[in-house]
Amino acid sequence: MTEGIRLYDQTIPGMLLFFEPNFYTLGRQFSMKKSYLILHIAVLLAGFTGVFGKLITLNQIPLVWFRVLLSTLILFVVLKLFKIERLKSTKDSIKIARVGLLITVHWIFFYGSIKFSNISIGVVCYCLTSFFTAILEPLINKKRFSLVQLLLSTLTLIGISLIFHFDTTYQLGIILGVVSTIFAALYTIYNERLVKQYDSKLLNYYQMLSGTVALGLALPLFYYLFPEERFIPNISDVVYLVFLALFCTVGLYVLFAESLKKLSAFTVNLSFNLEPIYSIIIAFLFFNEGKQVNGSFYIGLAFVLISVLLQTMLSLRKKT
Repeated sequence: MTEGIRLYDQTIPGMLLFFEPNFYTLGRQFSMKKSYLILHIAVLLAGFTGVFGKLITLNQIPLVWFRVLLSTLILFVVLKLFKIERLKSTKDSIKIARVGLLITVHWIFFYGSIKFSNISIGVVCYCLTSFFTAILEPLINKKRFSLVQLLLSTLTLIGISLIFHFDTTYQLGIILGVVSTIFAALYTIYNERLVKQYDSKLLNYYQMLSGTVALGLALPLFYYLFPEERFIPNISDVVYLVFLALFCTVGLYVLFAESLKKLSAFTVNLSFNLEPIYSIIIAFLFFNEGKQVNGSFYIGLAFVLISVLLQTMLSLRKKT
């Protein structure tokens, strides 16, 4: 009997050691799948940003200012509801604020791209973010270039080249869109560091606040140079701005920050290449943009989609 008890005592820890790695692996897989679900909900919300940019009749400068202002107010209420204390360190606040300026500048060029072309062009330009991330991230973080990331980004670049081939009348919109992706890549790279240190809601509050203040200071100069531009939004603009701030800014970027806690900046940016697909479907349905494209446009979209699917599969396999 004593020998039986001794054997039982020795067997149970052995069994636990046998099953523990499996439970750990299952837990990691569940956590990764949850992160991908959060990421793709954010991508779906992002698909509406270009649509709202087209619907809102304001110039891109006041449009972005109202977006960050309303987002700041919403996040202020959210912080109060969740009883999240604001930062006491001025150094930390400035560090977060500087990164927030990157996303503000990205939005200005992004909506400028849509205003000077159409939704399809503006959102497809965003696909280049993964390409610039693959180049800039190793330089900024001082690490080796990833051949896989460069190859996947090249697929995206080929896809975008085919898409741009269908029309040459939107050159200014394309240039603004490409510039916007550089700032989007920089934002994701620097934000990846911050999300591991701060609450995502607090992080986005200070980033939206910095954009509100900086762009607010620039508004007088803008209206001095362009006095004919309208500042006061009409009723429909107000409704669209509220939706844009609540769902496509606060909701989107909180989910965006949460996904960066488990996924790399490159994976997140490459997955956001799906945003054009959602936006283009909406643009085709409600803005009749389907008549403006040809076969090369759809082939290009296929290359973009393949690059996203390959990166997702490779990332899941690596983490598992």
